[in-house]
Parts: sequence; C-alpha cells; structure tokens
Amino acid sequence: MARKEFRDLATPEQAHEAIRSLSLEGGIDRVPLSEARGRVLVTRVDAELDVPGFDRSSLDGYALRASDTFGADEADPARLELVGEVHAGEEPGLEVEPGEAVEISTGAVMPPGADTMVPVERTDLEDGTVLVRTSVAPGDNVMFAGADVAAGERALGPGTQLTPRETGLLSALGVDEVPVRSRPRVGIVSTGDELVRPGGDLESARGQIYDVNSYTVAAGVEEAGGEAVLYPHAGDDPAEMERVLREAAEGCDLVLSSGSTSASAVDVIYRVIEEQGELLLHGVSVKPGKPMLIGRLERSDSAGRSAYVGLPGYPVSAMMVFRTFVAPAIREAAGVPEPETATLTGRLAREERSEQGRHRLLPVGVTTDGDGEYLVYPVDKGSGATTSLVEADGVVEIDADTDYLEVGATLEVRLFSPDRRLPTLFGVGEDDPTLNRVLDRLVRPRYLPIGSRPALRRLRTGAPDVAVVAGPVEPDREPEGTELGSWDREWGLIVPAGNPAEVEGLESLVDRDLRFVNRTTDSGLRTSLGVALAELADERGQDRHDLTAAIDGFDLGLRAHESPARRVIAGEADVALGLQETAERLSLGFVSLGEQPVQVWAAADRIDKPGVRELKSALRKKLE
Repeated sequence: MARKEFRDLATPEQAHEAIRSLSLEGGIDRVPLSEARGRVLVTRVDAELDVPGFDRSSLDGYALRASDTFGADEADPARLELVGEVHAGEEPGLEVEPGEAVEISTGAVMPPGADTMVPVERTDLEDGTVLVRTSVAPGDNVMFAGADVAAGERALGPGTQLTPRETGLLSALGVDEVPVRSRPRVGIVSTGDELVRPGGDLESARGQIYDVNSYTVAAGVEEAGGEAVLYPHAGDDPAEMERVLREAAEGCDLVLSSGSTSASAVDVIYRVIEEQGELLLHGVSVKPGKPMLIGRLERSDSAGRSAYVGLPGYPVSAMMVFRTFVAPAIREAAGVPEPETATLTGRLAREERSEQGRHRLLPVGVTTDGDGEYLVYPVDKGSGATTSLVEADGVVEIDADTDYLEVGATLEVRLFSPDRRLPTLFGVGEDDPTLNRVLDRLVRPRYLPIGSRPALRRLRTGAPDVAVVAGPVEPDREPEGTELGSWDREWGLIVPAGNPAEVEGLESLVDRDLRFVNRTTDSGLRTSLGVALAELADERGQDRHDLTAAIDGFDLGLRAHESPARRVIAGEADVALGLQETAERLSLGFVSLGEQPVQVWAAADRIDKPGVRELKSALRKKLE
C-alpha cells in the first residue's frame, strides 16, 4: 500500500470551521420528566394552573378572621371559639364565622370565611377557647393561590437546561413530559490490532494494550451533552474498518474514531473516508493532535451523511483534540451552554521548549509556593502516557511562534473544569509502599514517582512541596530543605518462590548465567545496587564495569517497585531488584542485600503549607 503524506496542515481556526460545517443539530425529543435532567428545552413552558391552586396556611396554627384580633396582645388576648380543624390534603368542611377559629396544619387549605392565620406559638388553648395574644392583618401567614406561579405565566424559556431546580418547577406545574433538544448520537470506534477492551485477556507479548480512548472519549461525549454509542473494536483491516464505520454512520449523527489517522501504510481510515464519503481536512498544525481527520460518511438512508472526526490514537492527543475541537460542537448541537471557564495565572516552575510552527496544547499541573502564589509545571510524558490525563489540572496554549518559555514566565492556565480542586500537596520522588500508605491518609495529594535523582533536581527548582529520596545521596547532591521523616526498607534480590536457582547474593548474579531485571537509573534501588557492586569489585580487585557487564540484563531498567518482580512471576527473569515487602506481597522469594534509608524532604518555603503540615503529621503517626 502506498504511503499517504499529510496534506498541507490546517490551522486550528480552519479545523474549528470545518467541524462547524458538519451541522450536528438534531431534532426534538419528548422525554419523561424523570429522564430530562441535563436536557435543554426547545420551546417555552407556560403555567397551565395556579401554584398553589388554593389559599393555604404557611404555618401550623389557627385560621380566623383578622378583624377578631385587632387590639389583641399578651396582656389582653382575643378569645375565639375553636370550632374544628383542617389538615393538609383535605377539603375544609366548615366556614369560619366571626368570633371563631379553626386549627390548621401547614399547607392546608384555608377554610371559607378565614382571611388570616395565627402561628400556634402566639396562642394558648383553654377549654375549647383559643387565646390569641397578637393582632394580625388579612393575609398574614397565608400563601394565596397563584402566589408561586400564576396560570398563564411564562415558567421556563427555550434553551433552559433542566437542573433539579427547573425539574421541581415543572413537577409543581404537573408537567410529566417535556420537549427537549435531541442529543446528538455519537458513535465511537477505536482502531488498531493491538487494542483489547478492559476486562478482556491481555497478551503483552503480542504488544497488546487496553483500549483507553473508547471510554475516555465516551465520557467526554456524555459530559458535553451527547449520547455516546460504543461500537465493536475495529482492527487495522480496511474492510473491517469500513464495515464498522458504516454501521456507526447509519445510526449516529457523528462518528468519532481514534487511531489509524497518521500518514503510514497501516493507517488507512482516511482512505475509507475518501472512498465512502468526503474528506474535508487531514492534518492540523497543533501539538498534540496533528493527524486529525474531518469529513463525512455516506448513509444508505435518505438522511444523507453522518459527520466524522478522526482523533489521534494516543490517549492524551485524542482527549486534547476532543476537548478543543469536538466537545464545543457537541455542546452546541445539544444546546448545552459552554461550561463556565475557569482560568488562573501562575509562574512557570521550570523551562519549557516547544516546537516552533505548531500551536501547542500543553497539559500542566498547578501547585502553590510558600506565599500561596500559583506555580505551573508541565505534565507531558508523551501522548501515549495516560497518567498525563489525571496528573494535569489544565492546559496552557503556546503560540506557534513560541519555541521557549523561561522559568518564571507568567502563564494563563485553562482548568479542565471550574470545580477542579487543586492538590493540597505536590510531591515527587521514589516509589515506596510505606509512602503510598501515608499518602492514603492525606486529602487530595499528588505524587509523581519519578525516582530519587530527578526528585532532588525538581526540589531545587521549587516546583514540588516535597521530595522522597531513597538510598545513598552523593555529598554534592544533598537535599535543600527540611527533613519531615525517614524510615528504612529492606532491599535485595527477588527470586521465584522457594529460590529454585539457589541465589545467595550479588556473587550469584555476577558469576552465574541468570536473567536479571534492574530498576531505572533514577531509582534509589539502582543507586544502592551500584554501590554494593562497587564494594564487591573492590573486594575482588576487579573493575566495577566488568561486574555489571557480566550480569545478563543489568541495563534493563523498569519503573516502580513491582514491575521487575512481575517479570519473575511471568518466567521472563530469574532475578529482579526489589523490596522484601514486594516479594512478600507477591509470594516470591527474597535474598536480602541490606537496609536502605528513605527520607522525605520539604522545600524550605513550604514548611507551613497546610498540605505539608498534614504530611508531617501523617508520617509521625505512621512511623511511631
């Protein structure tokens, strides 16, 4: 198959215009009131009756004639004969005459003849006589018919989004069905032979990964006011792609696919769109999201064409493009108002370089410094890293002409939602089971397990509140700040249960043909292993590099304390670097190499930050 090159990249403005031209607006649905939450009215709703439909008492007390109370007070109460009672939900069976009173409940119908009511706490009852110790005017403590809504009044106008408040009003008017704007049906199709739906069996050896986009995009569609319809996963076979896309186009106003949009021999969706519909745009000058497709798909019915947008395959790229270009179009079609924009201004915590010539959507996290001012830091692990979706608080847009942002630059952050709550604590450093349990005690912490060495660098830049460091630290890399707490953890070699290879220590690793899995160079465990190997080399009178070269897999480093151990479980390695706690939790064998200190350091200007104080307290309780 010939390689397809990108056409001239469209500008972001041209992409918005192309999506607007797709015309997603639907018709009118009549839905039961019980299913109308969040929907948008298409016509005005007028009151067909008075609310309330009768004069009713606002309090518990006595219904009477106001003229009978004139001049009454605590010392000289009016004396009225109690002639009956009226409860809510029943029709009064008597008329109030001069000199009479009727006991009445809150919400009950005012009996004929009564023009006011007195609260029970302003009265006394003596042998069938009501003593009224205050004077009242006609209408006091009475809600008259139509006082809430009068028949014929305009209750709600077109374009009103139905929240619980509006639903309550419609209920009071007796409305059981409402005309609302149709929600655009959005078909979601994920492509790629490597994808498996969550819950399915994953074969990592074949390069399979779980399908992230179907569910994240579907949640975004529902949030924007659309109706998400998930279609079966389509592989990379052109015929299967065409079949699934056609099926989605037949039943949906808009089809969103993810993956198979870039310019390579296996990415063929653009060919399907060209042959079975109309391709309006291929490629946008935005990062992430360059390989976006916009077009239309033919339908077999008389409805014409279904709108189509092809999203990139990487989750971060897909969601950035969806939020920026597609969600506004869905909201407009559904009549859902644009969400309240929440922005904040902060200083950039570390320099950032950008590719000149492309508009960039940079996911960022936000924290505060010691003075409570906002600090902004990039959260960009690459478009394939799903954790970027949850570790970021918002987006910074970088102009296509900007290639460098210096530390301290003032940036405007568009938060993902107005109710986005920023983390109370921002920490970076070593991945550790004890630390994870401490973090569970805190309110909205954010912790990035980037390793000990990067954590020390980040702490010096002033972005994180705390850094967690494990293992020996070189003298010239001593942390700058205040230590909040420390503990020791046992580290060593993780082996299969029962230690079938009879691994005894580093000597076994160096002298025998064993498959080993290491940690990344940023890990404190990797540092401790390097120190131990250097000591063994000195004992033997050998060069340390000769020892590391003798270890099969020494240069294979994995993140997180469990990843290497799981290679042992899978039979892909004989030995892995790890913690005793990890080995015990996974029912594996363990050969100890000693204890390693773990220290939690706080930036000097953050000691009094509430989140840091909370962490210090949680550490003290955990380590006592």
